[in-house]
Amino acid sequence: MIQIPAWLHDVLGAAQRPGDLVLIAAFGLGASSTLVALYPEVFQGVPAWRAALAILLILDIAAGCIANLTTGTNDHHAAHPGSRWVFIAIHVHLPIVALLLNLNMPATLAIWAFTIAGAVLVNLLRPGATQRVVAGTAFGIGAFGTVIGLDGSPFTVCVGLLFMLKVLVHFAVDHRADGRGS
Repeated sequence: MIQIPAWLHDVLGAAQRPGDLVLIAAFGLGASSTLVALYPEVFQGVPAWRAALAILLILDIAAGCIANLTTGTNDHHAAHPGSRWVFIAIHVHLPIVALLLNLNMPATLAIWAFTIAGAVLVNLLRPGATQRVVAGTAFGIGAFGTVIGLDGSPFTVCVGLLFMLKVLVHFAVDHRADGRGS
């Protein structure tokens, strides 16, 4: 296990397996790079500083999809439930990305609001099987609504689904709770 500096405990927990750190970095870099490569038009005409900041936020969203599933991150937030609430509250990445890249704001705000509302609901539930099932159901509804119901670009949909997965399913849920009595 690699000991994580205290200032990164809310992101990575107190300790992480080396392989998990590699996967977090690889997925974050891979997903953000792929989106930039597949949708270069999203970044055209946007000042370089805004594009760079948006890419960093997208990298954080993607990396968080993996980090929030690791034992280190999950156990940290299970032991510090207040930090899970703070983390949910500060996740305004998606609207900021939309502002930086001039994306469809109504579609982005709909995905963001649904995700945060779902994460709050899931976090209110006692950790265990019910929490996981409700999070999965909410993600299914949100994904269906995002893909079918919103007039968002494929880029917006991809980033929105990553955000929903990160915050609603991977972060709001205590993945190691055994679920007995839930």
